[in-house]
Amino acid sequence: MEQSKRCLVHVVASNRWGGAERYALDICRHFLSKGWRVEAYTRDAKAVDGLFAEAGVALRHAPLQGLADIRTLRQLVSDMVSMPEGTMIHTHRYRDAMLCLVARRLSRRPDIGVVNTRHIVRRGRDSWLYRRMYRNLDAQIFVSEAARERFVSTWRRRRLPFPQDRVHVIHNSIFVDLEPPVPEPQKGPVIAMFHGPLSPGKGLEVLIDALPRLKGLRTRLRIVGTGHPDYVDALRQRAQARGVMEMIDWHRHVADPHPLIRASHFGVLPSVVSEAFGLTNIEYMANGRPQICTGNGAQTEYLTNGTDSLIVPPGSATALGDAMVRLATDSGLRRGMGEAAFSNFSRTLAWPAFAARMEEIYDLHRSSHSIRLKK
Repeated sequence: MEQSKRCLVHVVASNRWGGAERYALDICRHFLSKGWRVEAYTRDAKAVDGLFAEAGVALRHAPLQGLADIRTLRQLVSDMVSMPEGTMIHTHRYRDAMLCLVARRLSRRPDIGVVNTRHIVRRGRDSWLYRRMYRNLDAQIFVSEAARERFVSTWRRRRLPFPQDRVHVIHNSIFVDLEPPVPEPQKGPVIAMFHGPLSPGKGLEVLIDALPRLKGLRTRLRIVGTGHPDYVDALRQRAQARGVMEMIDWHRHVADPHPLIRASHFGVLPSVVSEAFGLTNIEYMANGRPQICTGNGAQTEYLTNGTDSLIVPPGSATALGDAMVRLATDSGLRRGMGEAAFSNFSRTLAWPAFAARMEEIYDLHRSSHSIRLKK
């Protein structure tokens, strides 16, 4: 098949924007730029559809309600009949992968590949249904060793119920041009920045509790993101109670956070839950900015404490505040860490290597299917 005829379909089931949706969109953008036919199934959610449509991704809408969603299954079967040979379907939840595998069987299209990316740190399920699904996937992609290790821990003392050569760990990247970092702002206060969903687990309460340690240092915190109104109100009330409300600039979610990152001095990402991989972490690296983060997930797989970041224990406002004071008051440390972060990103996490690995995985199914046909 000609490369221009190759077809990629992403199944994006969330109706909110987040890391998995950004990951899927970046992959779609890349393969569109390579001349592939690219489509996405979504739930007709404005927050998701707008950005995919803006990138030129053709959209199909389906309920995507999980394993018992007969309407989506029927639609997938009908659509698969007319999909180009060798189409690759990429899902981001196992329940969607299962629907696609059933539809592939019912539509009698073994040439269609189905791969899934695991974006969370959670054990695998050991039921008969899930074991069968894992076995039939053409590839399982984990965004970190932390995510893979937790998943396979279900079978710690038993043989894995799926082929090991279909399990791949590929650290995330971001689809941006790699350019020399912009120097940090020279005028005004030192800006620390958090961006991401404003939701429990992201450590925002700890961040607000750490701010009193920075009083009198001409430092401001920029919080960029959206969340449930009740939760955001609770954060604001917490800031008022701690006497730090005047130190915080609140911004709603922006599609492209890079200009704000470049206008900041360092990032603060104090998650208190296990992070499979943080796209926000590497956005600071790509812009040559140091960051303070916790090490309760995959962060230590791509960041080194004291070299390109300061890694603090999750939930400790004291440790977080001390680290923020250290970066806020030492421009030389910020500069050195920012340079190391950009160098690290360029060598190990830049987009071309990530995209090449992804295309390699997409090709594995096409190659194996061609071999089976020849036999």
